[in-house]
Amino acid sequence: MSIPIDVRVQAEPFDEAAEQKALVTGRFDIGAVVAFTGYCRDEGGRLEALELEHYPGMAEEEITRICREAAERWPLLSLRVIHRFGKIDPGEGIVLVLASSAHRAAAFAGADFVMDFLKSRAPFWKKEHGRGGTAGDWVSAKDEDENSLARWV
Repeated sequence: MSIPIDVRVQAEPFDEAAEQKALVTGRFDIGAVVAFTGYCRDEGGRLEALELEHYPGMAEEEITRICREAAERWPLLSLRVIHRFGKIDPGEGIVLVLASSAHRAAAFAGADFVMDFLKSRAPFWKKEHGRGGTAGDWVSAKDEDENSLARWV
């Protein structure tokens, strides 16, 4: 069964509440929506911004593939993923995942699965920009992200 999957990669901020409302409006089959929003941290005050780069087209394709796999594993009713790129300031949203289903367990599992794969497999690269204009470093993949991913494969 094919479900609505909405994937967007954009520079502009997103509105979590408006996105969730749009997802459920007119849908009386949805009993649960799990929302995950990832925010840019200031890393203890040392980070001025986080810059994300991606391959246009490839990023959307990979995120859609991840969403389709989640929909094959759980009885989801819809998925929406918005991932930002460009310079993002601390406190701003980076990623929004909305997973809907008739019951909460599938929505929680679907959102968790999508986030684990986004962190490890989506083609995004992060560069930190330090306070006071200090040169930024590219962020390496974290072992904990790979460990989280291992439970799904």
